[in-house]
Amino acid sequence: MSLVWTLIATFLYAEIAIVLLLVLPIASPYRWQKFFKSRFLAMLGRQAQMYFFLLLGVLVLFLLEAIREMRKYSHHDHEGEVHLNVEMQHSMRLFRAQRNFYISGFSIFLTLVIRRLITLISAQACLLAQSEASLKQAKSASDAARNLMKQSTETGKEAQEDKTLEEVNFKFGL
Repeated sequence: MSLVWTLIATFLYAEIAIVLLLVLPIASPYRWQKFFKSRFLAMLGRQAQMYFFLLLGVLVLFLLEAIREMRKYSHHDHEGEVHLNVEMQHSMRLFRAQRNFYISGFSIFLTLVIRRLITLISAQACLLAQSEASLKQAKSASDAARNLMKQSTETGKEAQEDKTLEEVNFKFGL
């Protein structure tokens, strides 16, 4: 494997590891959100769009190169008397072209998956924070309503006692 394809395969393996880290419940969405908002990633985030499209462009370029190689080696004439060595070399080149096609194709796919996973994890962390804030707000509102109900029942009892006392005083003329 050439140096370029070795680098792309290494990038693919790194992407697989990143996807596994993001998918497995190793850290909570809050921790991932903290990590995504760190200074280093914030600095990279300013230019992340450019890096993403540059990386995607390079991977698409290598995908197209692999497709060209596959088409080149898939049209082989078996009519003439061909030595076994030549045919084996041809099959080997076709296999390498197919391998490179799959490596670059899966790299593009996992790049898109990682981007989507990061977006979804960040959205989940925001939704969880909003949910907790809403629950706290609802709890405080229900506590306030309970206190008001207690106060109204207490004042209602006092008003009832005052009314009863006034009636008694009126009957006895006090």
